[in-house]
Amino acid sequence: MVQSLNTKVGFITDATAFTGLTDYGKIMIGDKGFEFYNSRDSRKFVQIPWEEVDYVIASVMFKGKWIPRYAIQTKKNGTFTFSSKQPKKVLREMQEYVAPDHMVQSLGFFDVIKRAFQSMGKKK
Repeated sequence: MVQSLNTKVGFITDATAFTGLTDYGKIMIGDKGFEFYNSRDSRKFVQIPWEEVDYVIASVMFKGKWIPRYAIQTKKNGTFTFSSKQPKKVLREMQEYVAPDHMVQSLGFFDVIKRAFQSMGKKK
């Protein structure tokens, strides 16, 4: 069994981690870090201490009505993408531990297309 980072757990919810294949499990947000535990295989887990979190990136749709997924970008180990049943509540719980200027909104569809055309113009 895996030892938890947290001494106090503030929030637990069902979630999906997009690490290669889709993994279903639970997210735990506590005083020491963000944790994801797979419900079927105890060896598949993600533990991210709050000191390691660089940015929290939320994919926002329909002017904030729906948040399909969010990602945690770490300082050393890359980006981890998750979705959960209560994404707004998860992000609100993270606000206690992550600075507000490090919680950002991802680019929208048209923003990505616009950047692609701009980068094609710069290459020539």
